[in-house]
Amino acid sequence: MPCEMSRREFLQIGSLLGASLLASSHWQAAGASYRGGQPHRWVRSRELPSFKRPHHLDYIDATDVDPDVQLVLTTMQGAVAQERPAIYVWFPTNEPNHAWIDTLGVPYMEHTDPWEVIRKHSSKVKGVIVYDPELMDTINVATTLAGLQRAVVASPQIAQELSGEPYNLPIIDDLRGRFTSKLEAYQWQYDHLWPQCNHDVLTGISPSQRRSLPPGIPPYYTTLAQVTTHVHDSSNRGVYEFDLTPFLGGEAVYLRFDDAFTDDGWGPSVQHVTVIADGQTIADFQPFTDAEAQYLYDSDGSSRDGSHRFADGNRYFVYRFVPPQGTTELTARVEMWNEYKVSATSTTPPTSDVLLPFPRFRDYIVAARTMVFWLDPNVDAERELFVRIMSEVDPYTPYMGWFAQDVAGEFSGTQLCSEHSVYVLAADFFDNGTVFGAVRAPMPPRRPPAKPTLENKIYVALVMSEGDNIQYDQHRMRQLWDDPNRGKIPINWTVNPILFEAAPTIVGYYLRTATDNDLLMAGPSGAGYINPTPWPDDTFRIYTHATYRYMHRLGMNTVYVLNRVNGRSVELSASERRAYIEDVKPEGIMLNWDARTAMQLLDGTTPQGTVRGTGNAADVLRAITEESQGWDGGSPLFLSIGVLAWNVTPTDLVNTLSTLGPEYEIVRADHFFELARQYYQSRG
Repeated sequence: MPCEMSRREFLQIGSLLGASLLASSHWQAAGASYRGGQPHRWVRSRELPSFKRPHHLDYIDATDVDPDVQLVLTTMQGAVAQERPAIYVWFPTNEPNHAWIDTLGVPYMEHTDPWEVIRKHSSKVKGVIVYDPELMDTINVATTLAGLQRAVVASPQIAQELSGEPYNLPIIDDLRGRFTSKLEAYQWQYDHLWPQCNHDVLTGISPSQRRSLPPGIPPYYTTLAQVTTHVHDSSNRGVYEFDLTPFLGGEAVYLRFDDAFTDDGWGPSVQHVTVIADGQTIADFQPFTDAEAQYLYDSDGSSRDGSHRFADGNRYFVYRFVPPQGTTELTARVEMWNEYKVSATSTTPPTSDVLLPFPRFRDYIVAARTMVFWLDPNVDAERELFVRIMSEVDPYTPYMGWFAQDVAGEFSGTQLCSEHSVYVLAADFFDNGTVFGAVRAPMPPRRPPAKPTLENKIYVALVMSEGDNIQYDQHRMRQLWDDPNRGKIPINWTVNPILFEAAPTIVGYYLRTATDNDLLMAGPSGAGYINPTPWPDDTFRIYTHATYRYMHRLGMNTVYVLNRVNGRSVELSASERRAYIEDVKPEGIMLNWDARTAMQLLDGTTPQGTVRGTGNAADVLRAITEESQGWDGGSPLFLSIGVLAWNVTPTDLVNTLSTLGPEYEIVRADHFFELARQYYQSRG
């Protein structure tokens, strides 16, 4: 599971504005007016920025382009789009490289040389902002400045090239040596640039990315220990001892931690590490402390949860230990749990901890003139500035991007945003947003197929995860959608209703090509990713009214809600349930991602299915089987099963669930809820 009539006043308007109005009255970047030193709010028919429809696009495949050149391309793309989008940059992702551009209905020319595109559009930008390679967060500050100055962001070396022929772009600002820390840089940005920026959209993306290495564990590693059965409950937590003596003789010993089962998200969690050389302790630390820093060789995509470091999926982390000369015995003691795979080597491995610019989503940031930052909600000083920024925006303002520390950042960051009436749009890998936000598309209405007759069966609703994530909607979902077995069984696809504005071409494509077995479901948790309980009561119905509006425009009538407090799933309160029932008017609600599934009828009218989450296709079958145990066939049973979209395809589901007997029926969520309502109401 990324802005005065005032926002609140607009969101409480009961009438709905149609797509024809949107097409003619959207906000245009080039025509921005200012009031009180601030850019004006978007025209009230929409929540996200829109741009003039492009006449023609210059297309460049950025697969083999240097990240510093990619950075110039995407910031130039945004600067040009302030007048009218004209550049389309494709990054290697899940979908084929022409999958989306060919649906836009806009003519384009393909280029193989990125400098040709830069040269063609250099006259449309005013200059260059130079970032400081010694402090990568200055890339974000430079991006904010680029939006305000209609400029591009570049490294010192590339800036020098851009200042000469044939580009002749002056250096507007040079951030080298300006700041000594990321917090100082973002505080300066808040003090000096925030008053000039658009306050209708908040943006947060990492300024940098790690160098990409080939997947998998290199062959020169030796496996020391590996979990062979699934462990999701920390039941194997303990202190494990590893003999590292066979790896002596080189300049160092490298200890690596991987996920033993990369498809279910329960990789190794490490709490404490001690290394002993010939009876003497040479290393003793907990993760995320100063003591750990000197030994952490490659953090890759590992994350923090409290005081332990974990790595799920294809992520890993490596420690480096240099034993004293002449050491004859080396031992490591590691407190850890869950699904670990531990290996060691004396061969110096490459490290992913080489920072490169992160270029993606910057077209949108520059074009919309937002302030972009990367503040960790789990670090007190950074959290304080994050809160200060959110306190200065209207209720139901989007935060587009993502959070530091991945899952830990998601839980704490989404809760923090919710506490300040800000919804999240995961968008840091959302590409060409300036183009997709500019091209309108029809939203074809679909007549649902007839629901099945209620019988004493086990009804199963399969709910694909991740739909709140608009970059998933753009990339991974398209890959899943193109699966040749999609449509063979009913699948409920969560998508973000905000796609109606962010990328109407994308959501329109899904609506147009859906089979009767494909149902688009809003969430989580509606129009934007939030946790309802932390959201203030006095603004919550702004959110639910907006959710109805966007769902209605897309013909959606079911919603998936994630409600977490401090990382734990909680039930909706009575007032939150009432807001969903009265304002969103769904056929039913799917709730949370839990270890068990359950069904209840809220207020005697609205079915709510608690979702049992699964990590792979085998887990789906196991969950259905376990939840069916004890069913006697005397009444219908309703099972809500969550499917982790990163790991499971329609083909996986078709093949795995083909073993289910005739007592099972997989159904669309709208039918699932209609049948549940019929059954529970018949019982009185």
